[in-house]
Amino acid sequence: MREHGGNLDVAQQRFGGAGEDWIDLSTGINRVPYPLVDVEPRQWNALPSRSEIESLHAAARQAYATDAPIVAMGGAQAAIQLLPRLAPWGQACILAPTYNEYAAVLSVAGWDVSEVSDLAALAGADIAVVVNPNNPDGRRHDRNELLALLPRVGRLVIDESFADAVPDISLASEAGRPGLLILRSFGKFYGLAGLRLGFALGCEPDIVALAAMTGPWPVSGAAIAIGRRAMLDHDWAKATAARLEDDCVRLDAEARVQGWTLVGGTPLFRLYDVGDALAAQEKLARAQIWSRVFQQKPGWLRLGLPGSETEWSRLSAVLSV
Repeated sequence: MREHGGNLDVAQQRFGGAGEDWIDLSTGINRVPYPLVDVEPRQWNALPSRSEIESLHAAARQAYATDAPIVAMGGAQAAIQLLPRLAPWGQACILAPTYNEYAAVLSVAGWDVSEVSDLAALAGADIAVVVNPNNPDGRRHDRNELLALLPRVGRLVIDESFADAVPDISLASEAGRPGLLILRSFGKFYGLAGLRLGFALGCEPDIVALAAMTGPWPVSGAAIAIGRRAMLDHDWAKATAARLEDDCVRLDAEARVQGWTLVGGTPLFRLYDVGDALAAQEKLARAQIWSRVFQQKPGWLRLGLPGSETEWSRLSAVLSV
């Protein structure tokens, strides 16, 4: 099993407690989720119709400010799993450090995978991968610099799973260009990761190929109903982005008191250099607050943002000891 956040079962095995006792800050999932809507029985009982799926696509295009071809999938991860099948075997280059599934999925499929530390080094790859903003350090990339890579790579994959709260960096409006593929996650910003919903946006041939691979019913009726309503609720999205920005300032202030150094982050998580990340994780875990550490970076601790004031109070109380 590759290293990921959200592994609350590991926390429970080591430190006890039931799932509901824990505050899981090990992921970048919004802990103030979009309010669940009533789902009609037919959306559980019947297969989703083509018109319902297309209505979800229309909502996503509106949310992402694009008219590019789009396909709904079972989370951004579902698109990652299919990347190796979009083109013949070749050279894959990933801007790293980043989300570890890209290298793993492409390697298992037989691709020659390399990781680089700057954009220019991606040139010449058959598939080039950039996560923007990046996970886990929040690094952001200029739109024009990314677009300049297009003629220099076979296919440029931009993972915008954490871009909802910073829409100005998105290249979704350019997704119809040949060779450009944008991946979006619904569950993180909307706080409904269990719904398993995401999207791929790209040129017509790529989206047609991905749609063929996902089959006629790529997402559930419930995901369509909830996702469509949430993505059309622009007032909620705007208010949530503003709240997350304020909460980042709040969490960074708590971290400074601890002497932690901000490495980076996005509006959904923060990354700190805490010196001894395992010790910091254990301190938090004994109060049943779970965080994310990284084997290759023993000083790094990643924290999502608490949701309720109760969660903020519990975190503050632990940090104050």
